[in-house]
Amino acid sequence: MKKYFKFSKVIALAGVLALGCSDDFLNRPPEDSYVVDEWYQTAEQLQLAVNPLYGGVWFDYQRSWLNIGDVMAGTYHKGDQDAFYTFSINQATQGLTDAYASLWMAVAYSNSVVENIRLKTPASVDATAKNTALGEALVWKSMAYFYLVRGWGAVPIIESNTALITSGEANSVYRNKTEDVYEYIVRMLTEASELLPAANESGRINKYSAYGLLAKVYLTRSGFGQSGSRKQEDLDKAKEFAGKVVNESGIILEPEFSNLLTMDKGNRNPENLISWHWRAIKDGWGTQNAIPADLTVAQVTGFGDGWGTWTGPSIYLQRLFGENAELTGAANRVNDDKRRKATIMMDGDFYNDLNRDGKSFADNPASPYEVSNKGLKVFWDAKEVFASPTGAWARKHVVGNKGDNDAQSSEFIDFMRTSLSSHILRAADVYLVYAEAILGNAGSTADGEALKAYNAVRARAFGDAHVPATSITFDDIFDERTRELAFEGDKWFDYVRLYYYKPEEAISKLSNQERGYYSGNADKGPIALVSKNYAPQDNDFFLPIPEVDILKNPNLLKDPVSYDFSQMGE
Repeated sequence: MKKYFKFSKVIALAGVLALGCSDDFLNRPPEDSYVVDEWYQTAEQLQLAVNPLYGGVWFDYQRSWLNIGDVMAGTYHKGDQDAFYTFSINQATQGLTDAYASLWMAVAYSNSVVENIRLKTPASVDATAKNTALGEALVWKSMAYFYLVRGWGAVPIIESNTALITSGEANSVYRNKTEDVYEYIVRMLTEASELLPAANESGRINKYSAYGLLAKVYLTRSGFGQSGSRKQEDLDKAKEFAGKVVNESGIILEPEFSNLLTMDKGNRNPENLISWHWRAIKDGWGTQNAIPADLTVAQVTGFGDGWGTWTGPSIYLQRLFGENAELTGAANRVNDDKRRKATIMMDGDFYNDLNRDGKSFADNPASPYEVSNKGLKVFWDAKEVFASPTGAWARKHVVGNKGDNDAQSSEFIDFMRTSLSSHILRAADVYLVYAEAILGNAGSTADGEALKAYNAVRARAFGDAHVPATSITFDDIFDERTRELAFEGDKWFDYVRLYYYKPEEAISKLSNQERGYYSGNADKGPIALVSKNYAPQDNDFFLPIPEVDILKNPNLLKDPVSYDFSQMGE
């Protein structure tokens, strides 16, 4: 793991996202002459040092964010050749090594920032600025460890990369016990919440970001090592911290769900508590959001990317929205839940914010697109062959063509490059965490606070058609999270959380998902469902450590050890 721990102490920020900084900063050449002693000297420098944690260091994890969070969870179809979709991941699976390395990059860079703020920042720097930068870095490090522990289970706890490298033990480190990793995250987030301001600059982490993530960590930890029920003390903590977001923060749910996903209204929306903020650069790589290219079907962007033609929103997810792709045409679409059309495109849907200039592709009868000067009409199979194996396309994360992008933003867009933010934690997520923490180990609840949070999420989705629930169950909340957070890299971890204390139920839910596809032709008929199911095993709930890391450090295969918490803050 040495290559992940050995992260330069020299700050080379050029080419890495600098949130709130000028394009001159982004485009200037690397200046490796900066040394740590000269960098952490002003409030502005502290903020610049933290900025890569809002994007660049996560780039390689971003590319597997949906593979782990949604493809494994069965909300996004990748087919029977995809290891994530069929629970056949091994140590050499494509994307696994890069994702793992990226998370350790985030840990290492966070450690560098935390250590240098504490040791190098002079007393002349405003204390609020220092505390804010330190709190932001601790939240990002906590986020990296939260992905690691839910994905891989027991992992090494690295308090200081400098100390580890100096000790010469970087290639002999042991994993630490899962329960210790969770405790480590809790302690970091608790400290961060005490350092951060209640309000920060737009798009940046604040106190309620830390509270929201802390609530989710407690909810997840509540089931670890348990059987059949969760620890009440952790459920109570999850309720307490989620309640601070729901009842004390003043942060409200964005009234229009689709606004959360746009360049102009979503990138810095207050509901998005923790986000990666990307910056597309013409001649740069690794600072941009590449997810839209993975999800978009061919020709929508006009740049020649768009790999979503051979994949698509799963039939399982469509059914959760009440949809049936075998029924084509606008009259058969289900639009009562506004999240459906904002998440997945289906035959007959029309979007006036895509192809809005009408010049992104030719008027071709064989094309799956009906050209309009003011929008995109969706045809499933182009009247000839399927444009999606599941009869649906992804809508969430799709920016569209240059004209669509320019109508919302002045940011650069190109092949596999957009500046659309990726949201890691939203207030709606915390609302549902709040409801689940209150429900706890009960079969159902009519608690007023739980219902208020749950109904708030659904009221936004259904508008005037919303019928408030008077009692909710675990499955109600579980399914609501699926509809609300699809394609946000999160759903797999709902199954991990359930697996901790009810493994048979988690396995059963996944085994009974429809993971198949359609054959036939929507225009000529008939359409036939090719049903597929894949049953995970116990070891599928813990991703394998990449082979390259095991070869460098065989101790990673040995039993995890307890962590000495006296090392924290040294």
